[in-house]
Amino acid sequence: MIIAVFLIGLVALFLLGFGAPYAIGLVAILVLILTRGSIPYDVVATKMAFSANNFTLLAIPFFLLAGKLMNTGSITKRIFKFCNTMVGWVPGGLGHANVLASIVFAGMSGSAVADAAGLGTIEIEAMSNEGFDKDFSAAVTAASSTIGPIIPPSIPLIVFGVSAGNVSIAKLLIGGLIPGLLVGISLCIMVYYYSVKRNYPKRKFPKKYEIWTDFKQAFFPLLTPIILIGGIMTGIFTPTEGAAVASLYAFILTMFVYREITWKDFFVVLRDVGKDTASVMFIVCASSLYGYLLTRTQLPVMLMNAIFVVTQNKVIILLLLNVFFLIIGCFMETNAALIILVPILAPLASALGIDMLHMGVMIVLNLMIGLLTPPVGMCLYATAKVAHISLDRMIKATAPFYIPLILCLLAITFFPGIVTFLPNLILG
Repeated sequence: MIIAVFLIGLVALFLLGFGAPYAIGLVAILVLILTRGSIPYDVVATKMAFSANNFTLLAIPFFLLAGKLMNTGSITKRIFKFCNTMVGWVPGGLGHANVLASIVFAGMSGSAVADAAGLGTIEIEAMSNEGFDKDFSAAVTAASSTIGPIIPPSIPLIVFGVSAGNVSIAKLLIGGLIPGLLVGISLCIMVYYYSVKRNYPKRKFPKKYEIWTDFKQAFFPLLTPIILIGGIMTGIFTPTEGAAVASLYAFILTMFVYREITWKDFFVVLRDVGKDTASVMFIVCASSLYGYLLTRTQLPVMLMNAIFVVTQNKVIILLLLNVFFLIIGCFMETNAALIILVPILAPLASALGIDMLHMGVMIVLNLMIGLLTPPVGMCLYATAKVAHISLDRMIKATAPFYIPLILCLLAITFFPGIVTFLPNLILG
C-alpha cells in the first residue's frame, strides 16, 4: 500500500503537471500521514533543513553564478568565434563550432539548460545566417548542450556525490571529462555526416593572423575551465572552492576586464542566481524527505532482492539501469531523480561491486539524454524557444542525435575505464 503511494502517487502528480518539489513533498507528507496518523513536523523540518546543510552543495550557486556571468556580454560570442575559427573549415563548420563551444562552455557552468539558452541564441542565429536549416541548427544546439553536466564542473554530478554519500566529488567531476569529450566527438561525426549529405557550408581554412586574433580575444574566457579543472585535478582547491574561484574570475572578467556589465546588471544576475538556487535547493530538501521515507520502507532491499531473483549479471543489470533511467529522464527533473533514486540503488551497486564513479557518470548521461526527450525535456523547450520553432519540429530534428548519445552511453556502460581511468590516475 505504502509503496504504491510512493510510486503511483508521484507519477500521477507529475502527469497532472505538478512541479518536482511539490509532487515529491506532497507524496512524502501523504506517506507520513498514512504511517503515523498525522504530520510529524519535527521530522519534516529536521530532514529538510539538514539536507541543505551541506558544504558541497555551496558549489551549486557559485557554478550558476559563473555561468550567468559568462553568458553576459560578448564572452560567449568570443568563445564561439574562436571555435568557428578552429573547426569552421571542416564540412558543416559552424555545426562543429557549435559542439566545440558547448565543450568549452561546459567547463564554466555545469548546466545544460544554461548552455542551450545562452550559447544557443548565438549559435542558431549564426548557423541560420550561413545557410543551415534552422531545425538542424536547433538540434545540434540541444544535443551538444547535454555535454554541459558531463564535463566538470557538473551540478548533477555534485548532487549524485552528495546523494551517494561515500563518493569523492573531485573524482566524479574528473571522471566526466573523457566521457564528455567522447560525446562531443560522436556529435561531430553526426554533424559531418549530415553536412556532407546536405552540402552544408564551411569556411576557408583560417590564416595564422585570424587564429591569433581570435585566440587573443577569447584567451581570458578560455582560461576559466583550465583554472577550474586544473585546480581540482592538482588538488589546489576542492570542487566547492573551485566554484567560488570560477565565480570570482567571471566577475573580474565581466566587471573590470571587459566592462560589459554594470553594478545594476550584476545585482540582476545575483537575483536570477538566487531564484535558480532556491529552485534546486527546494528539490534537494523535498527529495531528502522522500528518500528518507523510502529507506524506512526497506524499498532498496526489496528492489535489490527482486533484481537478484532475475539475474546477478552485472552487465545485464547495468543495461536494465540504463533503460530505467532513460525512462525516468523523460518524466522527472534531473536533481530530483538523483536524490531520490541514488540512495536506493547504492546498496545494489555495492553488492555487485559496481564502481560508484562509473555508475554516477552513467546515470547522469542517461538523465542528460532525458533532457532531450518529452515531456520534461528542458533543453528541448529552451532550444525551441530560442530558435522560434514548434516543439514538434524540435523533437523531430533532434531524434537522429539520440544515436550518437546512446552509443556513447553503451560505450561507457561496457567500458568503465572510460570513466575511472583519469580520476584513478590523478587522484589515486
